[in-house]
Amino acid sequence: HGGEPPGGAPGRNETSGGPGMKIIINGAAGAMGLELRRLLEVRYADGEVAALVDSRGGENVYTGFSQVPEVQGTVLDFSFHTATRAAVDYAVSHKLPLVVGTTGHTEEERAHILAAAQQVPLFYSGNMSLGIAVLCRLVKDAVRFFPQADVEILEVHHNRKVDAPSGTALMLAEAVRSQRTEAAVHCGRSGACKRVPGEIGISSVRLGNTVGIHEVMISTGTQTLTLKHEAHDRVLLAQGALDAAAFLQDKAPGLYTMEDLVK
Repeated sequence: HGGEPPGGAPGRNETSGGPGMKIIINGAAGAMGLELRRLLEVRYADGEVAALVDSRGGENVYTGFSQVPEVQGTVLDFSFHTATRAAVDYAVSHKLPLVVGTTGHTEEERAHILAAAQQVPLFYSGNMSLGIAVLCRLVKDAVRFFPQADVEILEVHHNRKVDAPSGTALMLAEAVRSQRTEAAVHCGRSGACKRVPGEIGISSVRLGNTVGIHEVMISTGTQTLTLKHEAHDRVLLAQGALDAAAFLQDKAPGLYTMEDLVK
């Protein structure tokens, strides 16, 4: 078997002049999977799809990793949290770089993902946007300047998003916790729910076709600093994921994040 999906390798740029980046996409039939397939040719002229995997199937799409032959490439996971494990296991067993952009993992699933970094280069991020990486840096600086301020995170996404809070909101909360190690995260408020000093609040809204809005409000009582990022098109996440895949090409096993990409 030559390593191509049934019917050939979709997404390959036949005019490319030499070997380029190869991608194995898990979640290939989803919105992000389709965007990745389209963008690969646009952003990396010599890139190609080595295999497509999605339980929903489709043209040239394997329904499970057990069907995927021996192929070389970077495994890129934009699936559902329960489907990530198969992508991780395939990457580890074949010693392939792995990019995980899926969110909503349980603690056990997250531990399984992170364990892969001991054997393969792993890029793991709740958001693949360069803008969010910059926002995380700004949040760290801001909470350092205002150590006693209240911090609230608001995240807004389309009405089809399953997990809440978003992986990005949790990333931002971790940015705050890097400066306030004892801070607890409180998700949502209802009923008698007075704010506890030092806590990090997260509120989630699901609305229409919103791609993604993340707002961090830092209030001292006399002033409020608001830091906000708004995604207008999910293509920015696909761009970041492909940049992450390219970044891993020459990396040793280990855990890499957006902070490594923007250094």
